[in-house]
Amino acid sequence: MDSYSSPPVGGASPSPEVLMEQVKTQLAQAYAEEFIETVRVKCFDKCITKPGSSLGGSESSCISRCFDRYIEATGIISRSLFTQR
Repeated sequence: MDSYSSPPVGGASPSPEVLMEQVKTQLAQAYAEEFIETVRVKCFDKCITKPGSSLGGSESSCISRCFDRYIEATGIISRSLFTQR
């Protein structure tokens, strides 16, 4: 059992602040996992034209550039969203 699903010690409920922090942590983890999966699929589809047992040099550099662009784009979008508030 992890700290999110384990029962409270002594029967006391966690404070709303603790619950909110746990939810934020879980959402951040879920977002990161979804982002990595999306990038993996999109970059694979774009860069790997003939799947084999290993990556060629051009495939490897394409994957690297693709991943870098997704990270860069996500940073730009995040900064834009958070500075508009």
